[in-house]
Amino acid sequence: MERSFAEEVEKLKLGEGDVFHGEGILAVTKALLQSGVAYVGGYQGAPVSHMMDVLNDARDILDDLGVHVETNANEAGAAAMLGASINYPLRGAVTFKSTVGTNVASDALSNLASAGVKGGALIVLGEDYGEGSSIIQERSHAFAMKSQIWLLDPRPNLPKIVEMVEQGFELSEASNTPVMLELRIRACHVQGSFTTRANRAPLISRNRAIAEPEFDYGRICLPPATYAQEKHKIEVRWPAAVQFVRARRLNELFAGELDEIGIICQGGLYNATLRALSQLGLADIFGTTRIPIYCLNVTYPLVPEEVVGFCAGKRAVLMVEEGQPAYLEDAVSALLRRHEVNGTRLYGKNSLPAEQCVLPLAGEYTGEVMLAGVARFVRDAAPQGVDRARLDATFNALTAPKQRAAELFGAPLPTRPPGFCVGCPERPVFAAMKVAAKDIGAFHVSADIGCHTFATLPPFNLGNTVLGYGLGLASNSAIDPMLGRRSLTVMGDGGFWHNGLTSGIANAVFNKDDGVLVIMKNGYSSATGTQELPSSPQHSEHKADMGIERLLKSLGLKWLRTVDNYRVGAVAGVIKEAMAAPHTGLKVIIADGECQLERQRRLRPITARLLADGRRTVRVKYGVDEDSCTGDHSCIRLSGCPTLTVKDNPDPLRRDPVATVIDGCVGCGLCGENAHAAILCPSFYRAEVVQNPNLWDRLVHGLRAMLIGFVAPRIA
Repeated sequence: MERSFAEEVEKLKLGEGDVFHGEGILAVTKALLQSGVAYVGGYQGAPVSHMMDVLNDARDILDDLGVHVETNANEAGAAAMLGASINYPLRGAVTFKSTVGTNVASDALSNLASAGVKGGALIVLGEDYGEGSSIIQERSHAFAMKSQIWLLDPRPNLPKIVEMVEQGFELSEASNTPVMLELRIRACHVQGSFTTRANRAPLISRNRAIAEPEFDYGRICLPPATYAQEKHKIEVRWPAAVQFVRARRLNELFAGELDEIGIICQGGLYNATLRALSQLGLADIFGTTRIPIYCLNVTYPLVPEEVVGFCAGKRAVLMVEEGQPAYLEDAVSALLRRHEVNGTRLYGKNSLPAEQCVLPLAGEYTGEVMLAGVARFVRDAAPQGVDRARLDATFNALTAPKQRAAELFGAPLPTRPPGFCVGCPERPVFAAMKVAAKDIGAFHVSADIGCHTFATLPPFNLGNTVLGYGLGLASNSAIDPMLGRRSLTVMGDGGFWHNGLTSGIANAVFNKDDGVLVIMKNGYSSATGTQELPSSPQHSEHKADMGIERLLKSLGLKWLRTVDNYRVGAVAGVIKEAMAAPHTGLKVIIADGECQLERQRRLRPITARLLADGRRTVRVKYGVDEDSCTGDHSCIRLSGCPTLTVKDNPDPLRRDPVATVIDGCVGCGLCGENAHAAILCPSFYRAEVVQNPNLWDRLVHGLRAMLIGFVAPRIA
């Protein structure tokens, strides 16, 4: 796990009338238990990755309630779990990252939405959009519309998030439709409090089994049932959902005195909207606003009467909708025209005339973006009671520091792309690829989702395509026979278990593909928070039967090599061997090296205990001999390690800075391995830092000091 939630999960035991204080995703978990959920599944991925970690740490609580928890192989497996709610009144929830996870789960979700559900089915989505995102920039809204799954976007406020989880189950059951609850990263980590209710044991659970199985042909997604299901969606489920949202008042109206204008916003953007108004002096930090706000905690379906009622009588309304296409803005515009609300000008990102486009078409609506957009809207709408000159002065005062900084710097600071962690076992593999390419020439590299995707960035620039998690080998299937030499594919062990085993490796073996596959065996699904895998040897109960090597051999692979990641020369040699091997068929190299983050998390407590007990510890550190360093920095270009950097040359006759290893080095040895494998200058040295030395250490140190003291003056 990324970290233990053993202490935090105690809050899940809070009962009726207690006060919970914590972060958003833990509050979601508590809301699931208060709602009587019977089963929960999911696949890790930001920003909801640690929801599965919380659930795994809360096994004793869940066992008492009879709640079943499943860590799924991928998002499709998680979504398929919700099939339990099709025939039985079981409340179920699954979680994964969107939109990539939703794409993986699309087949199961489409069938689920068509068949409909008896028990409430909730999909908790990490809406990974914007500046903090690590994926393609898309939204879940399109999928909700396409499959007619209701989409909740709660205001980032713990009581509201908890309420929307509970209401989401009821909405699902009232309309026999699965419900999505999207949470942006700020909502997942927002801190707050709410009054708890007692956890509810589900009516049907592991402790209260189903008596008899149920079969209903009308819930099978085959013609002619699918035609009836589509009609039922439109004629029954949709009106039921709209009625539920209206009756329960899931969307919120915040009144304001300047009622000739208004703002409609997605629930997830309410805080950003209020912050912009507060900065402009049009609201306070407690939520009192001078401009009315209609907050859409349910973004699909819309409630036409609410939208029209809010806009009617207003001269101008701003639609705050993050991301493209402008689904909500277009829908609101159509509703206003359809209901002949012609006196209201709609501002947003996609409006006509152009001066009503006060927000950018795409990109995250950060505080800076929202401040500029809201200021433009209020200035142009010019409501009575707002001093435009004062508004402009306030806006200019808020933005002046950044403008002044831009003038002083003269040019923007260079971008800082992400990279491998210090000591990452995957960095030396890509260094080995660069070394091998010097001898055999450049080769095509099909990359994959994971930490290893960082190799597409400087200093490696290795990875020509990235198509999906575990799909690197599948994306290589067409390019490999088109090249004059063999190509290489990189796949992590997380991608191997997610999708790569079947869609990549089994397919390549079946089709007799002749490429080279490198599997990064670091022991975890690292990029999503270092969750355990079936092949994690230090944790898995199935390590004897679910090893990657055993599975590959069972598929009939004849060419298989395992190599220590940190031995750059050995890795380069195996890559060259695979590229030139007479064997036709898939050749697999397993690059074995534990994730350094997890390794350090395991070793640091052990080292701390040894030091506290006064026992001997040894820490390896690498350094650079300043006298022999040539200053060409080829070692840095071949490594990219954050702890390998430059400093001023101590020799007054040499101007080029020299390489240096700063504090933070974990002693992986990559810098020295690179220097040896690539035949660079011999300036790296290895040192052992001994704490609480024993008598032998002191004796050896004394002899060395005497020898150096004797020789050094004569050399000088």
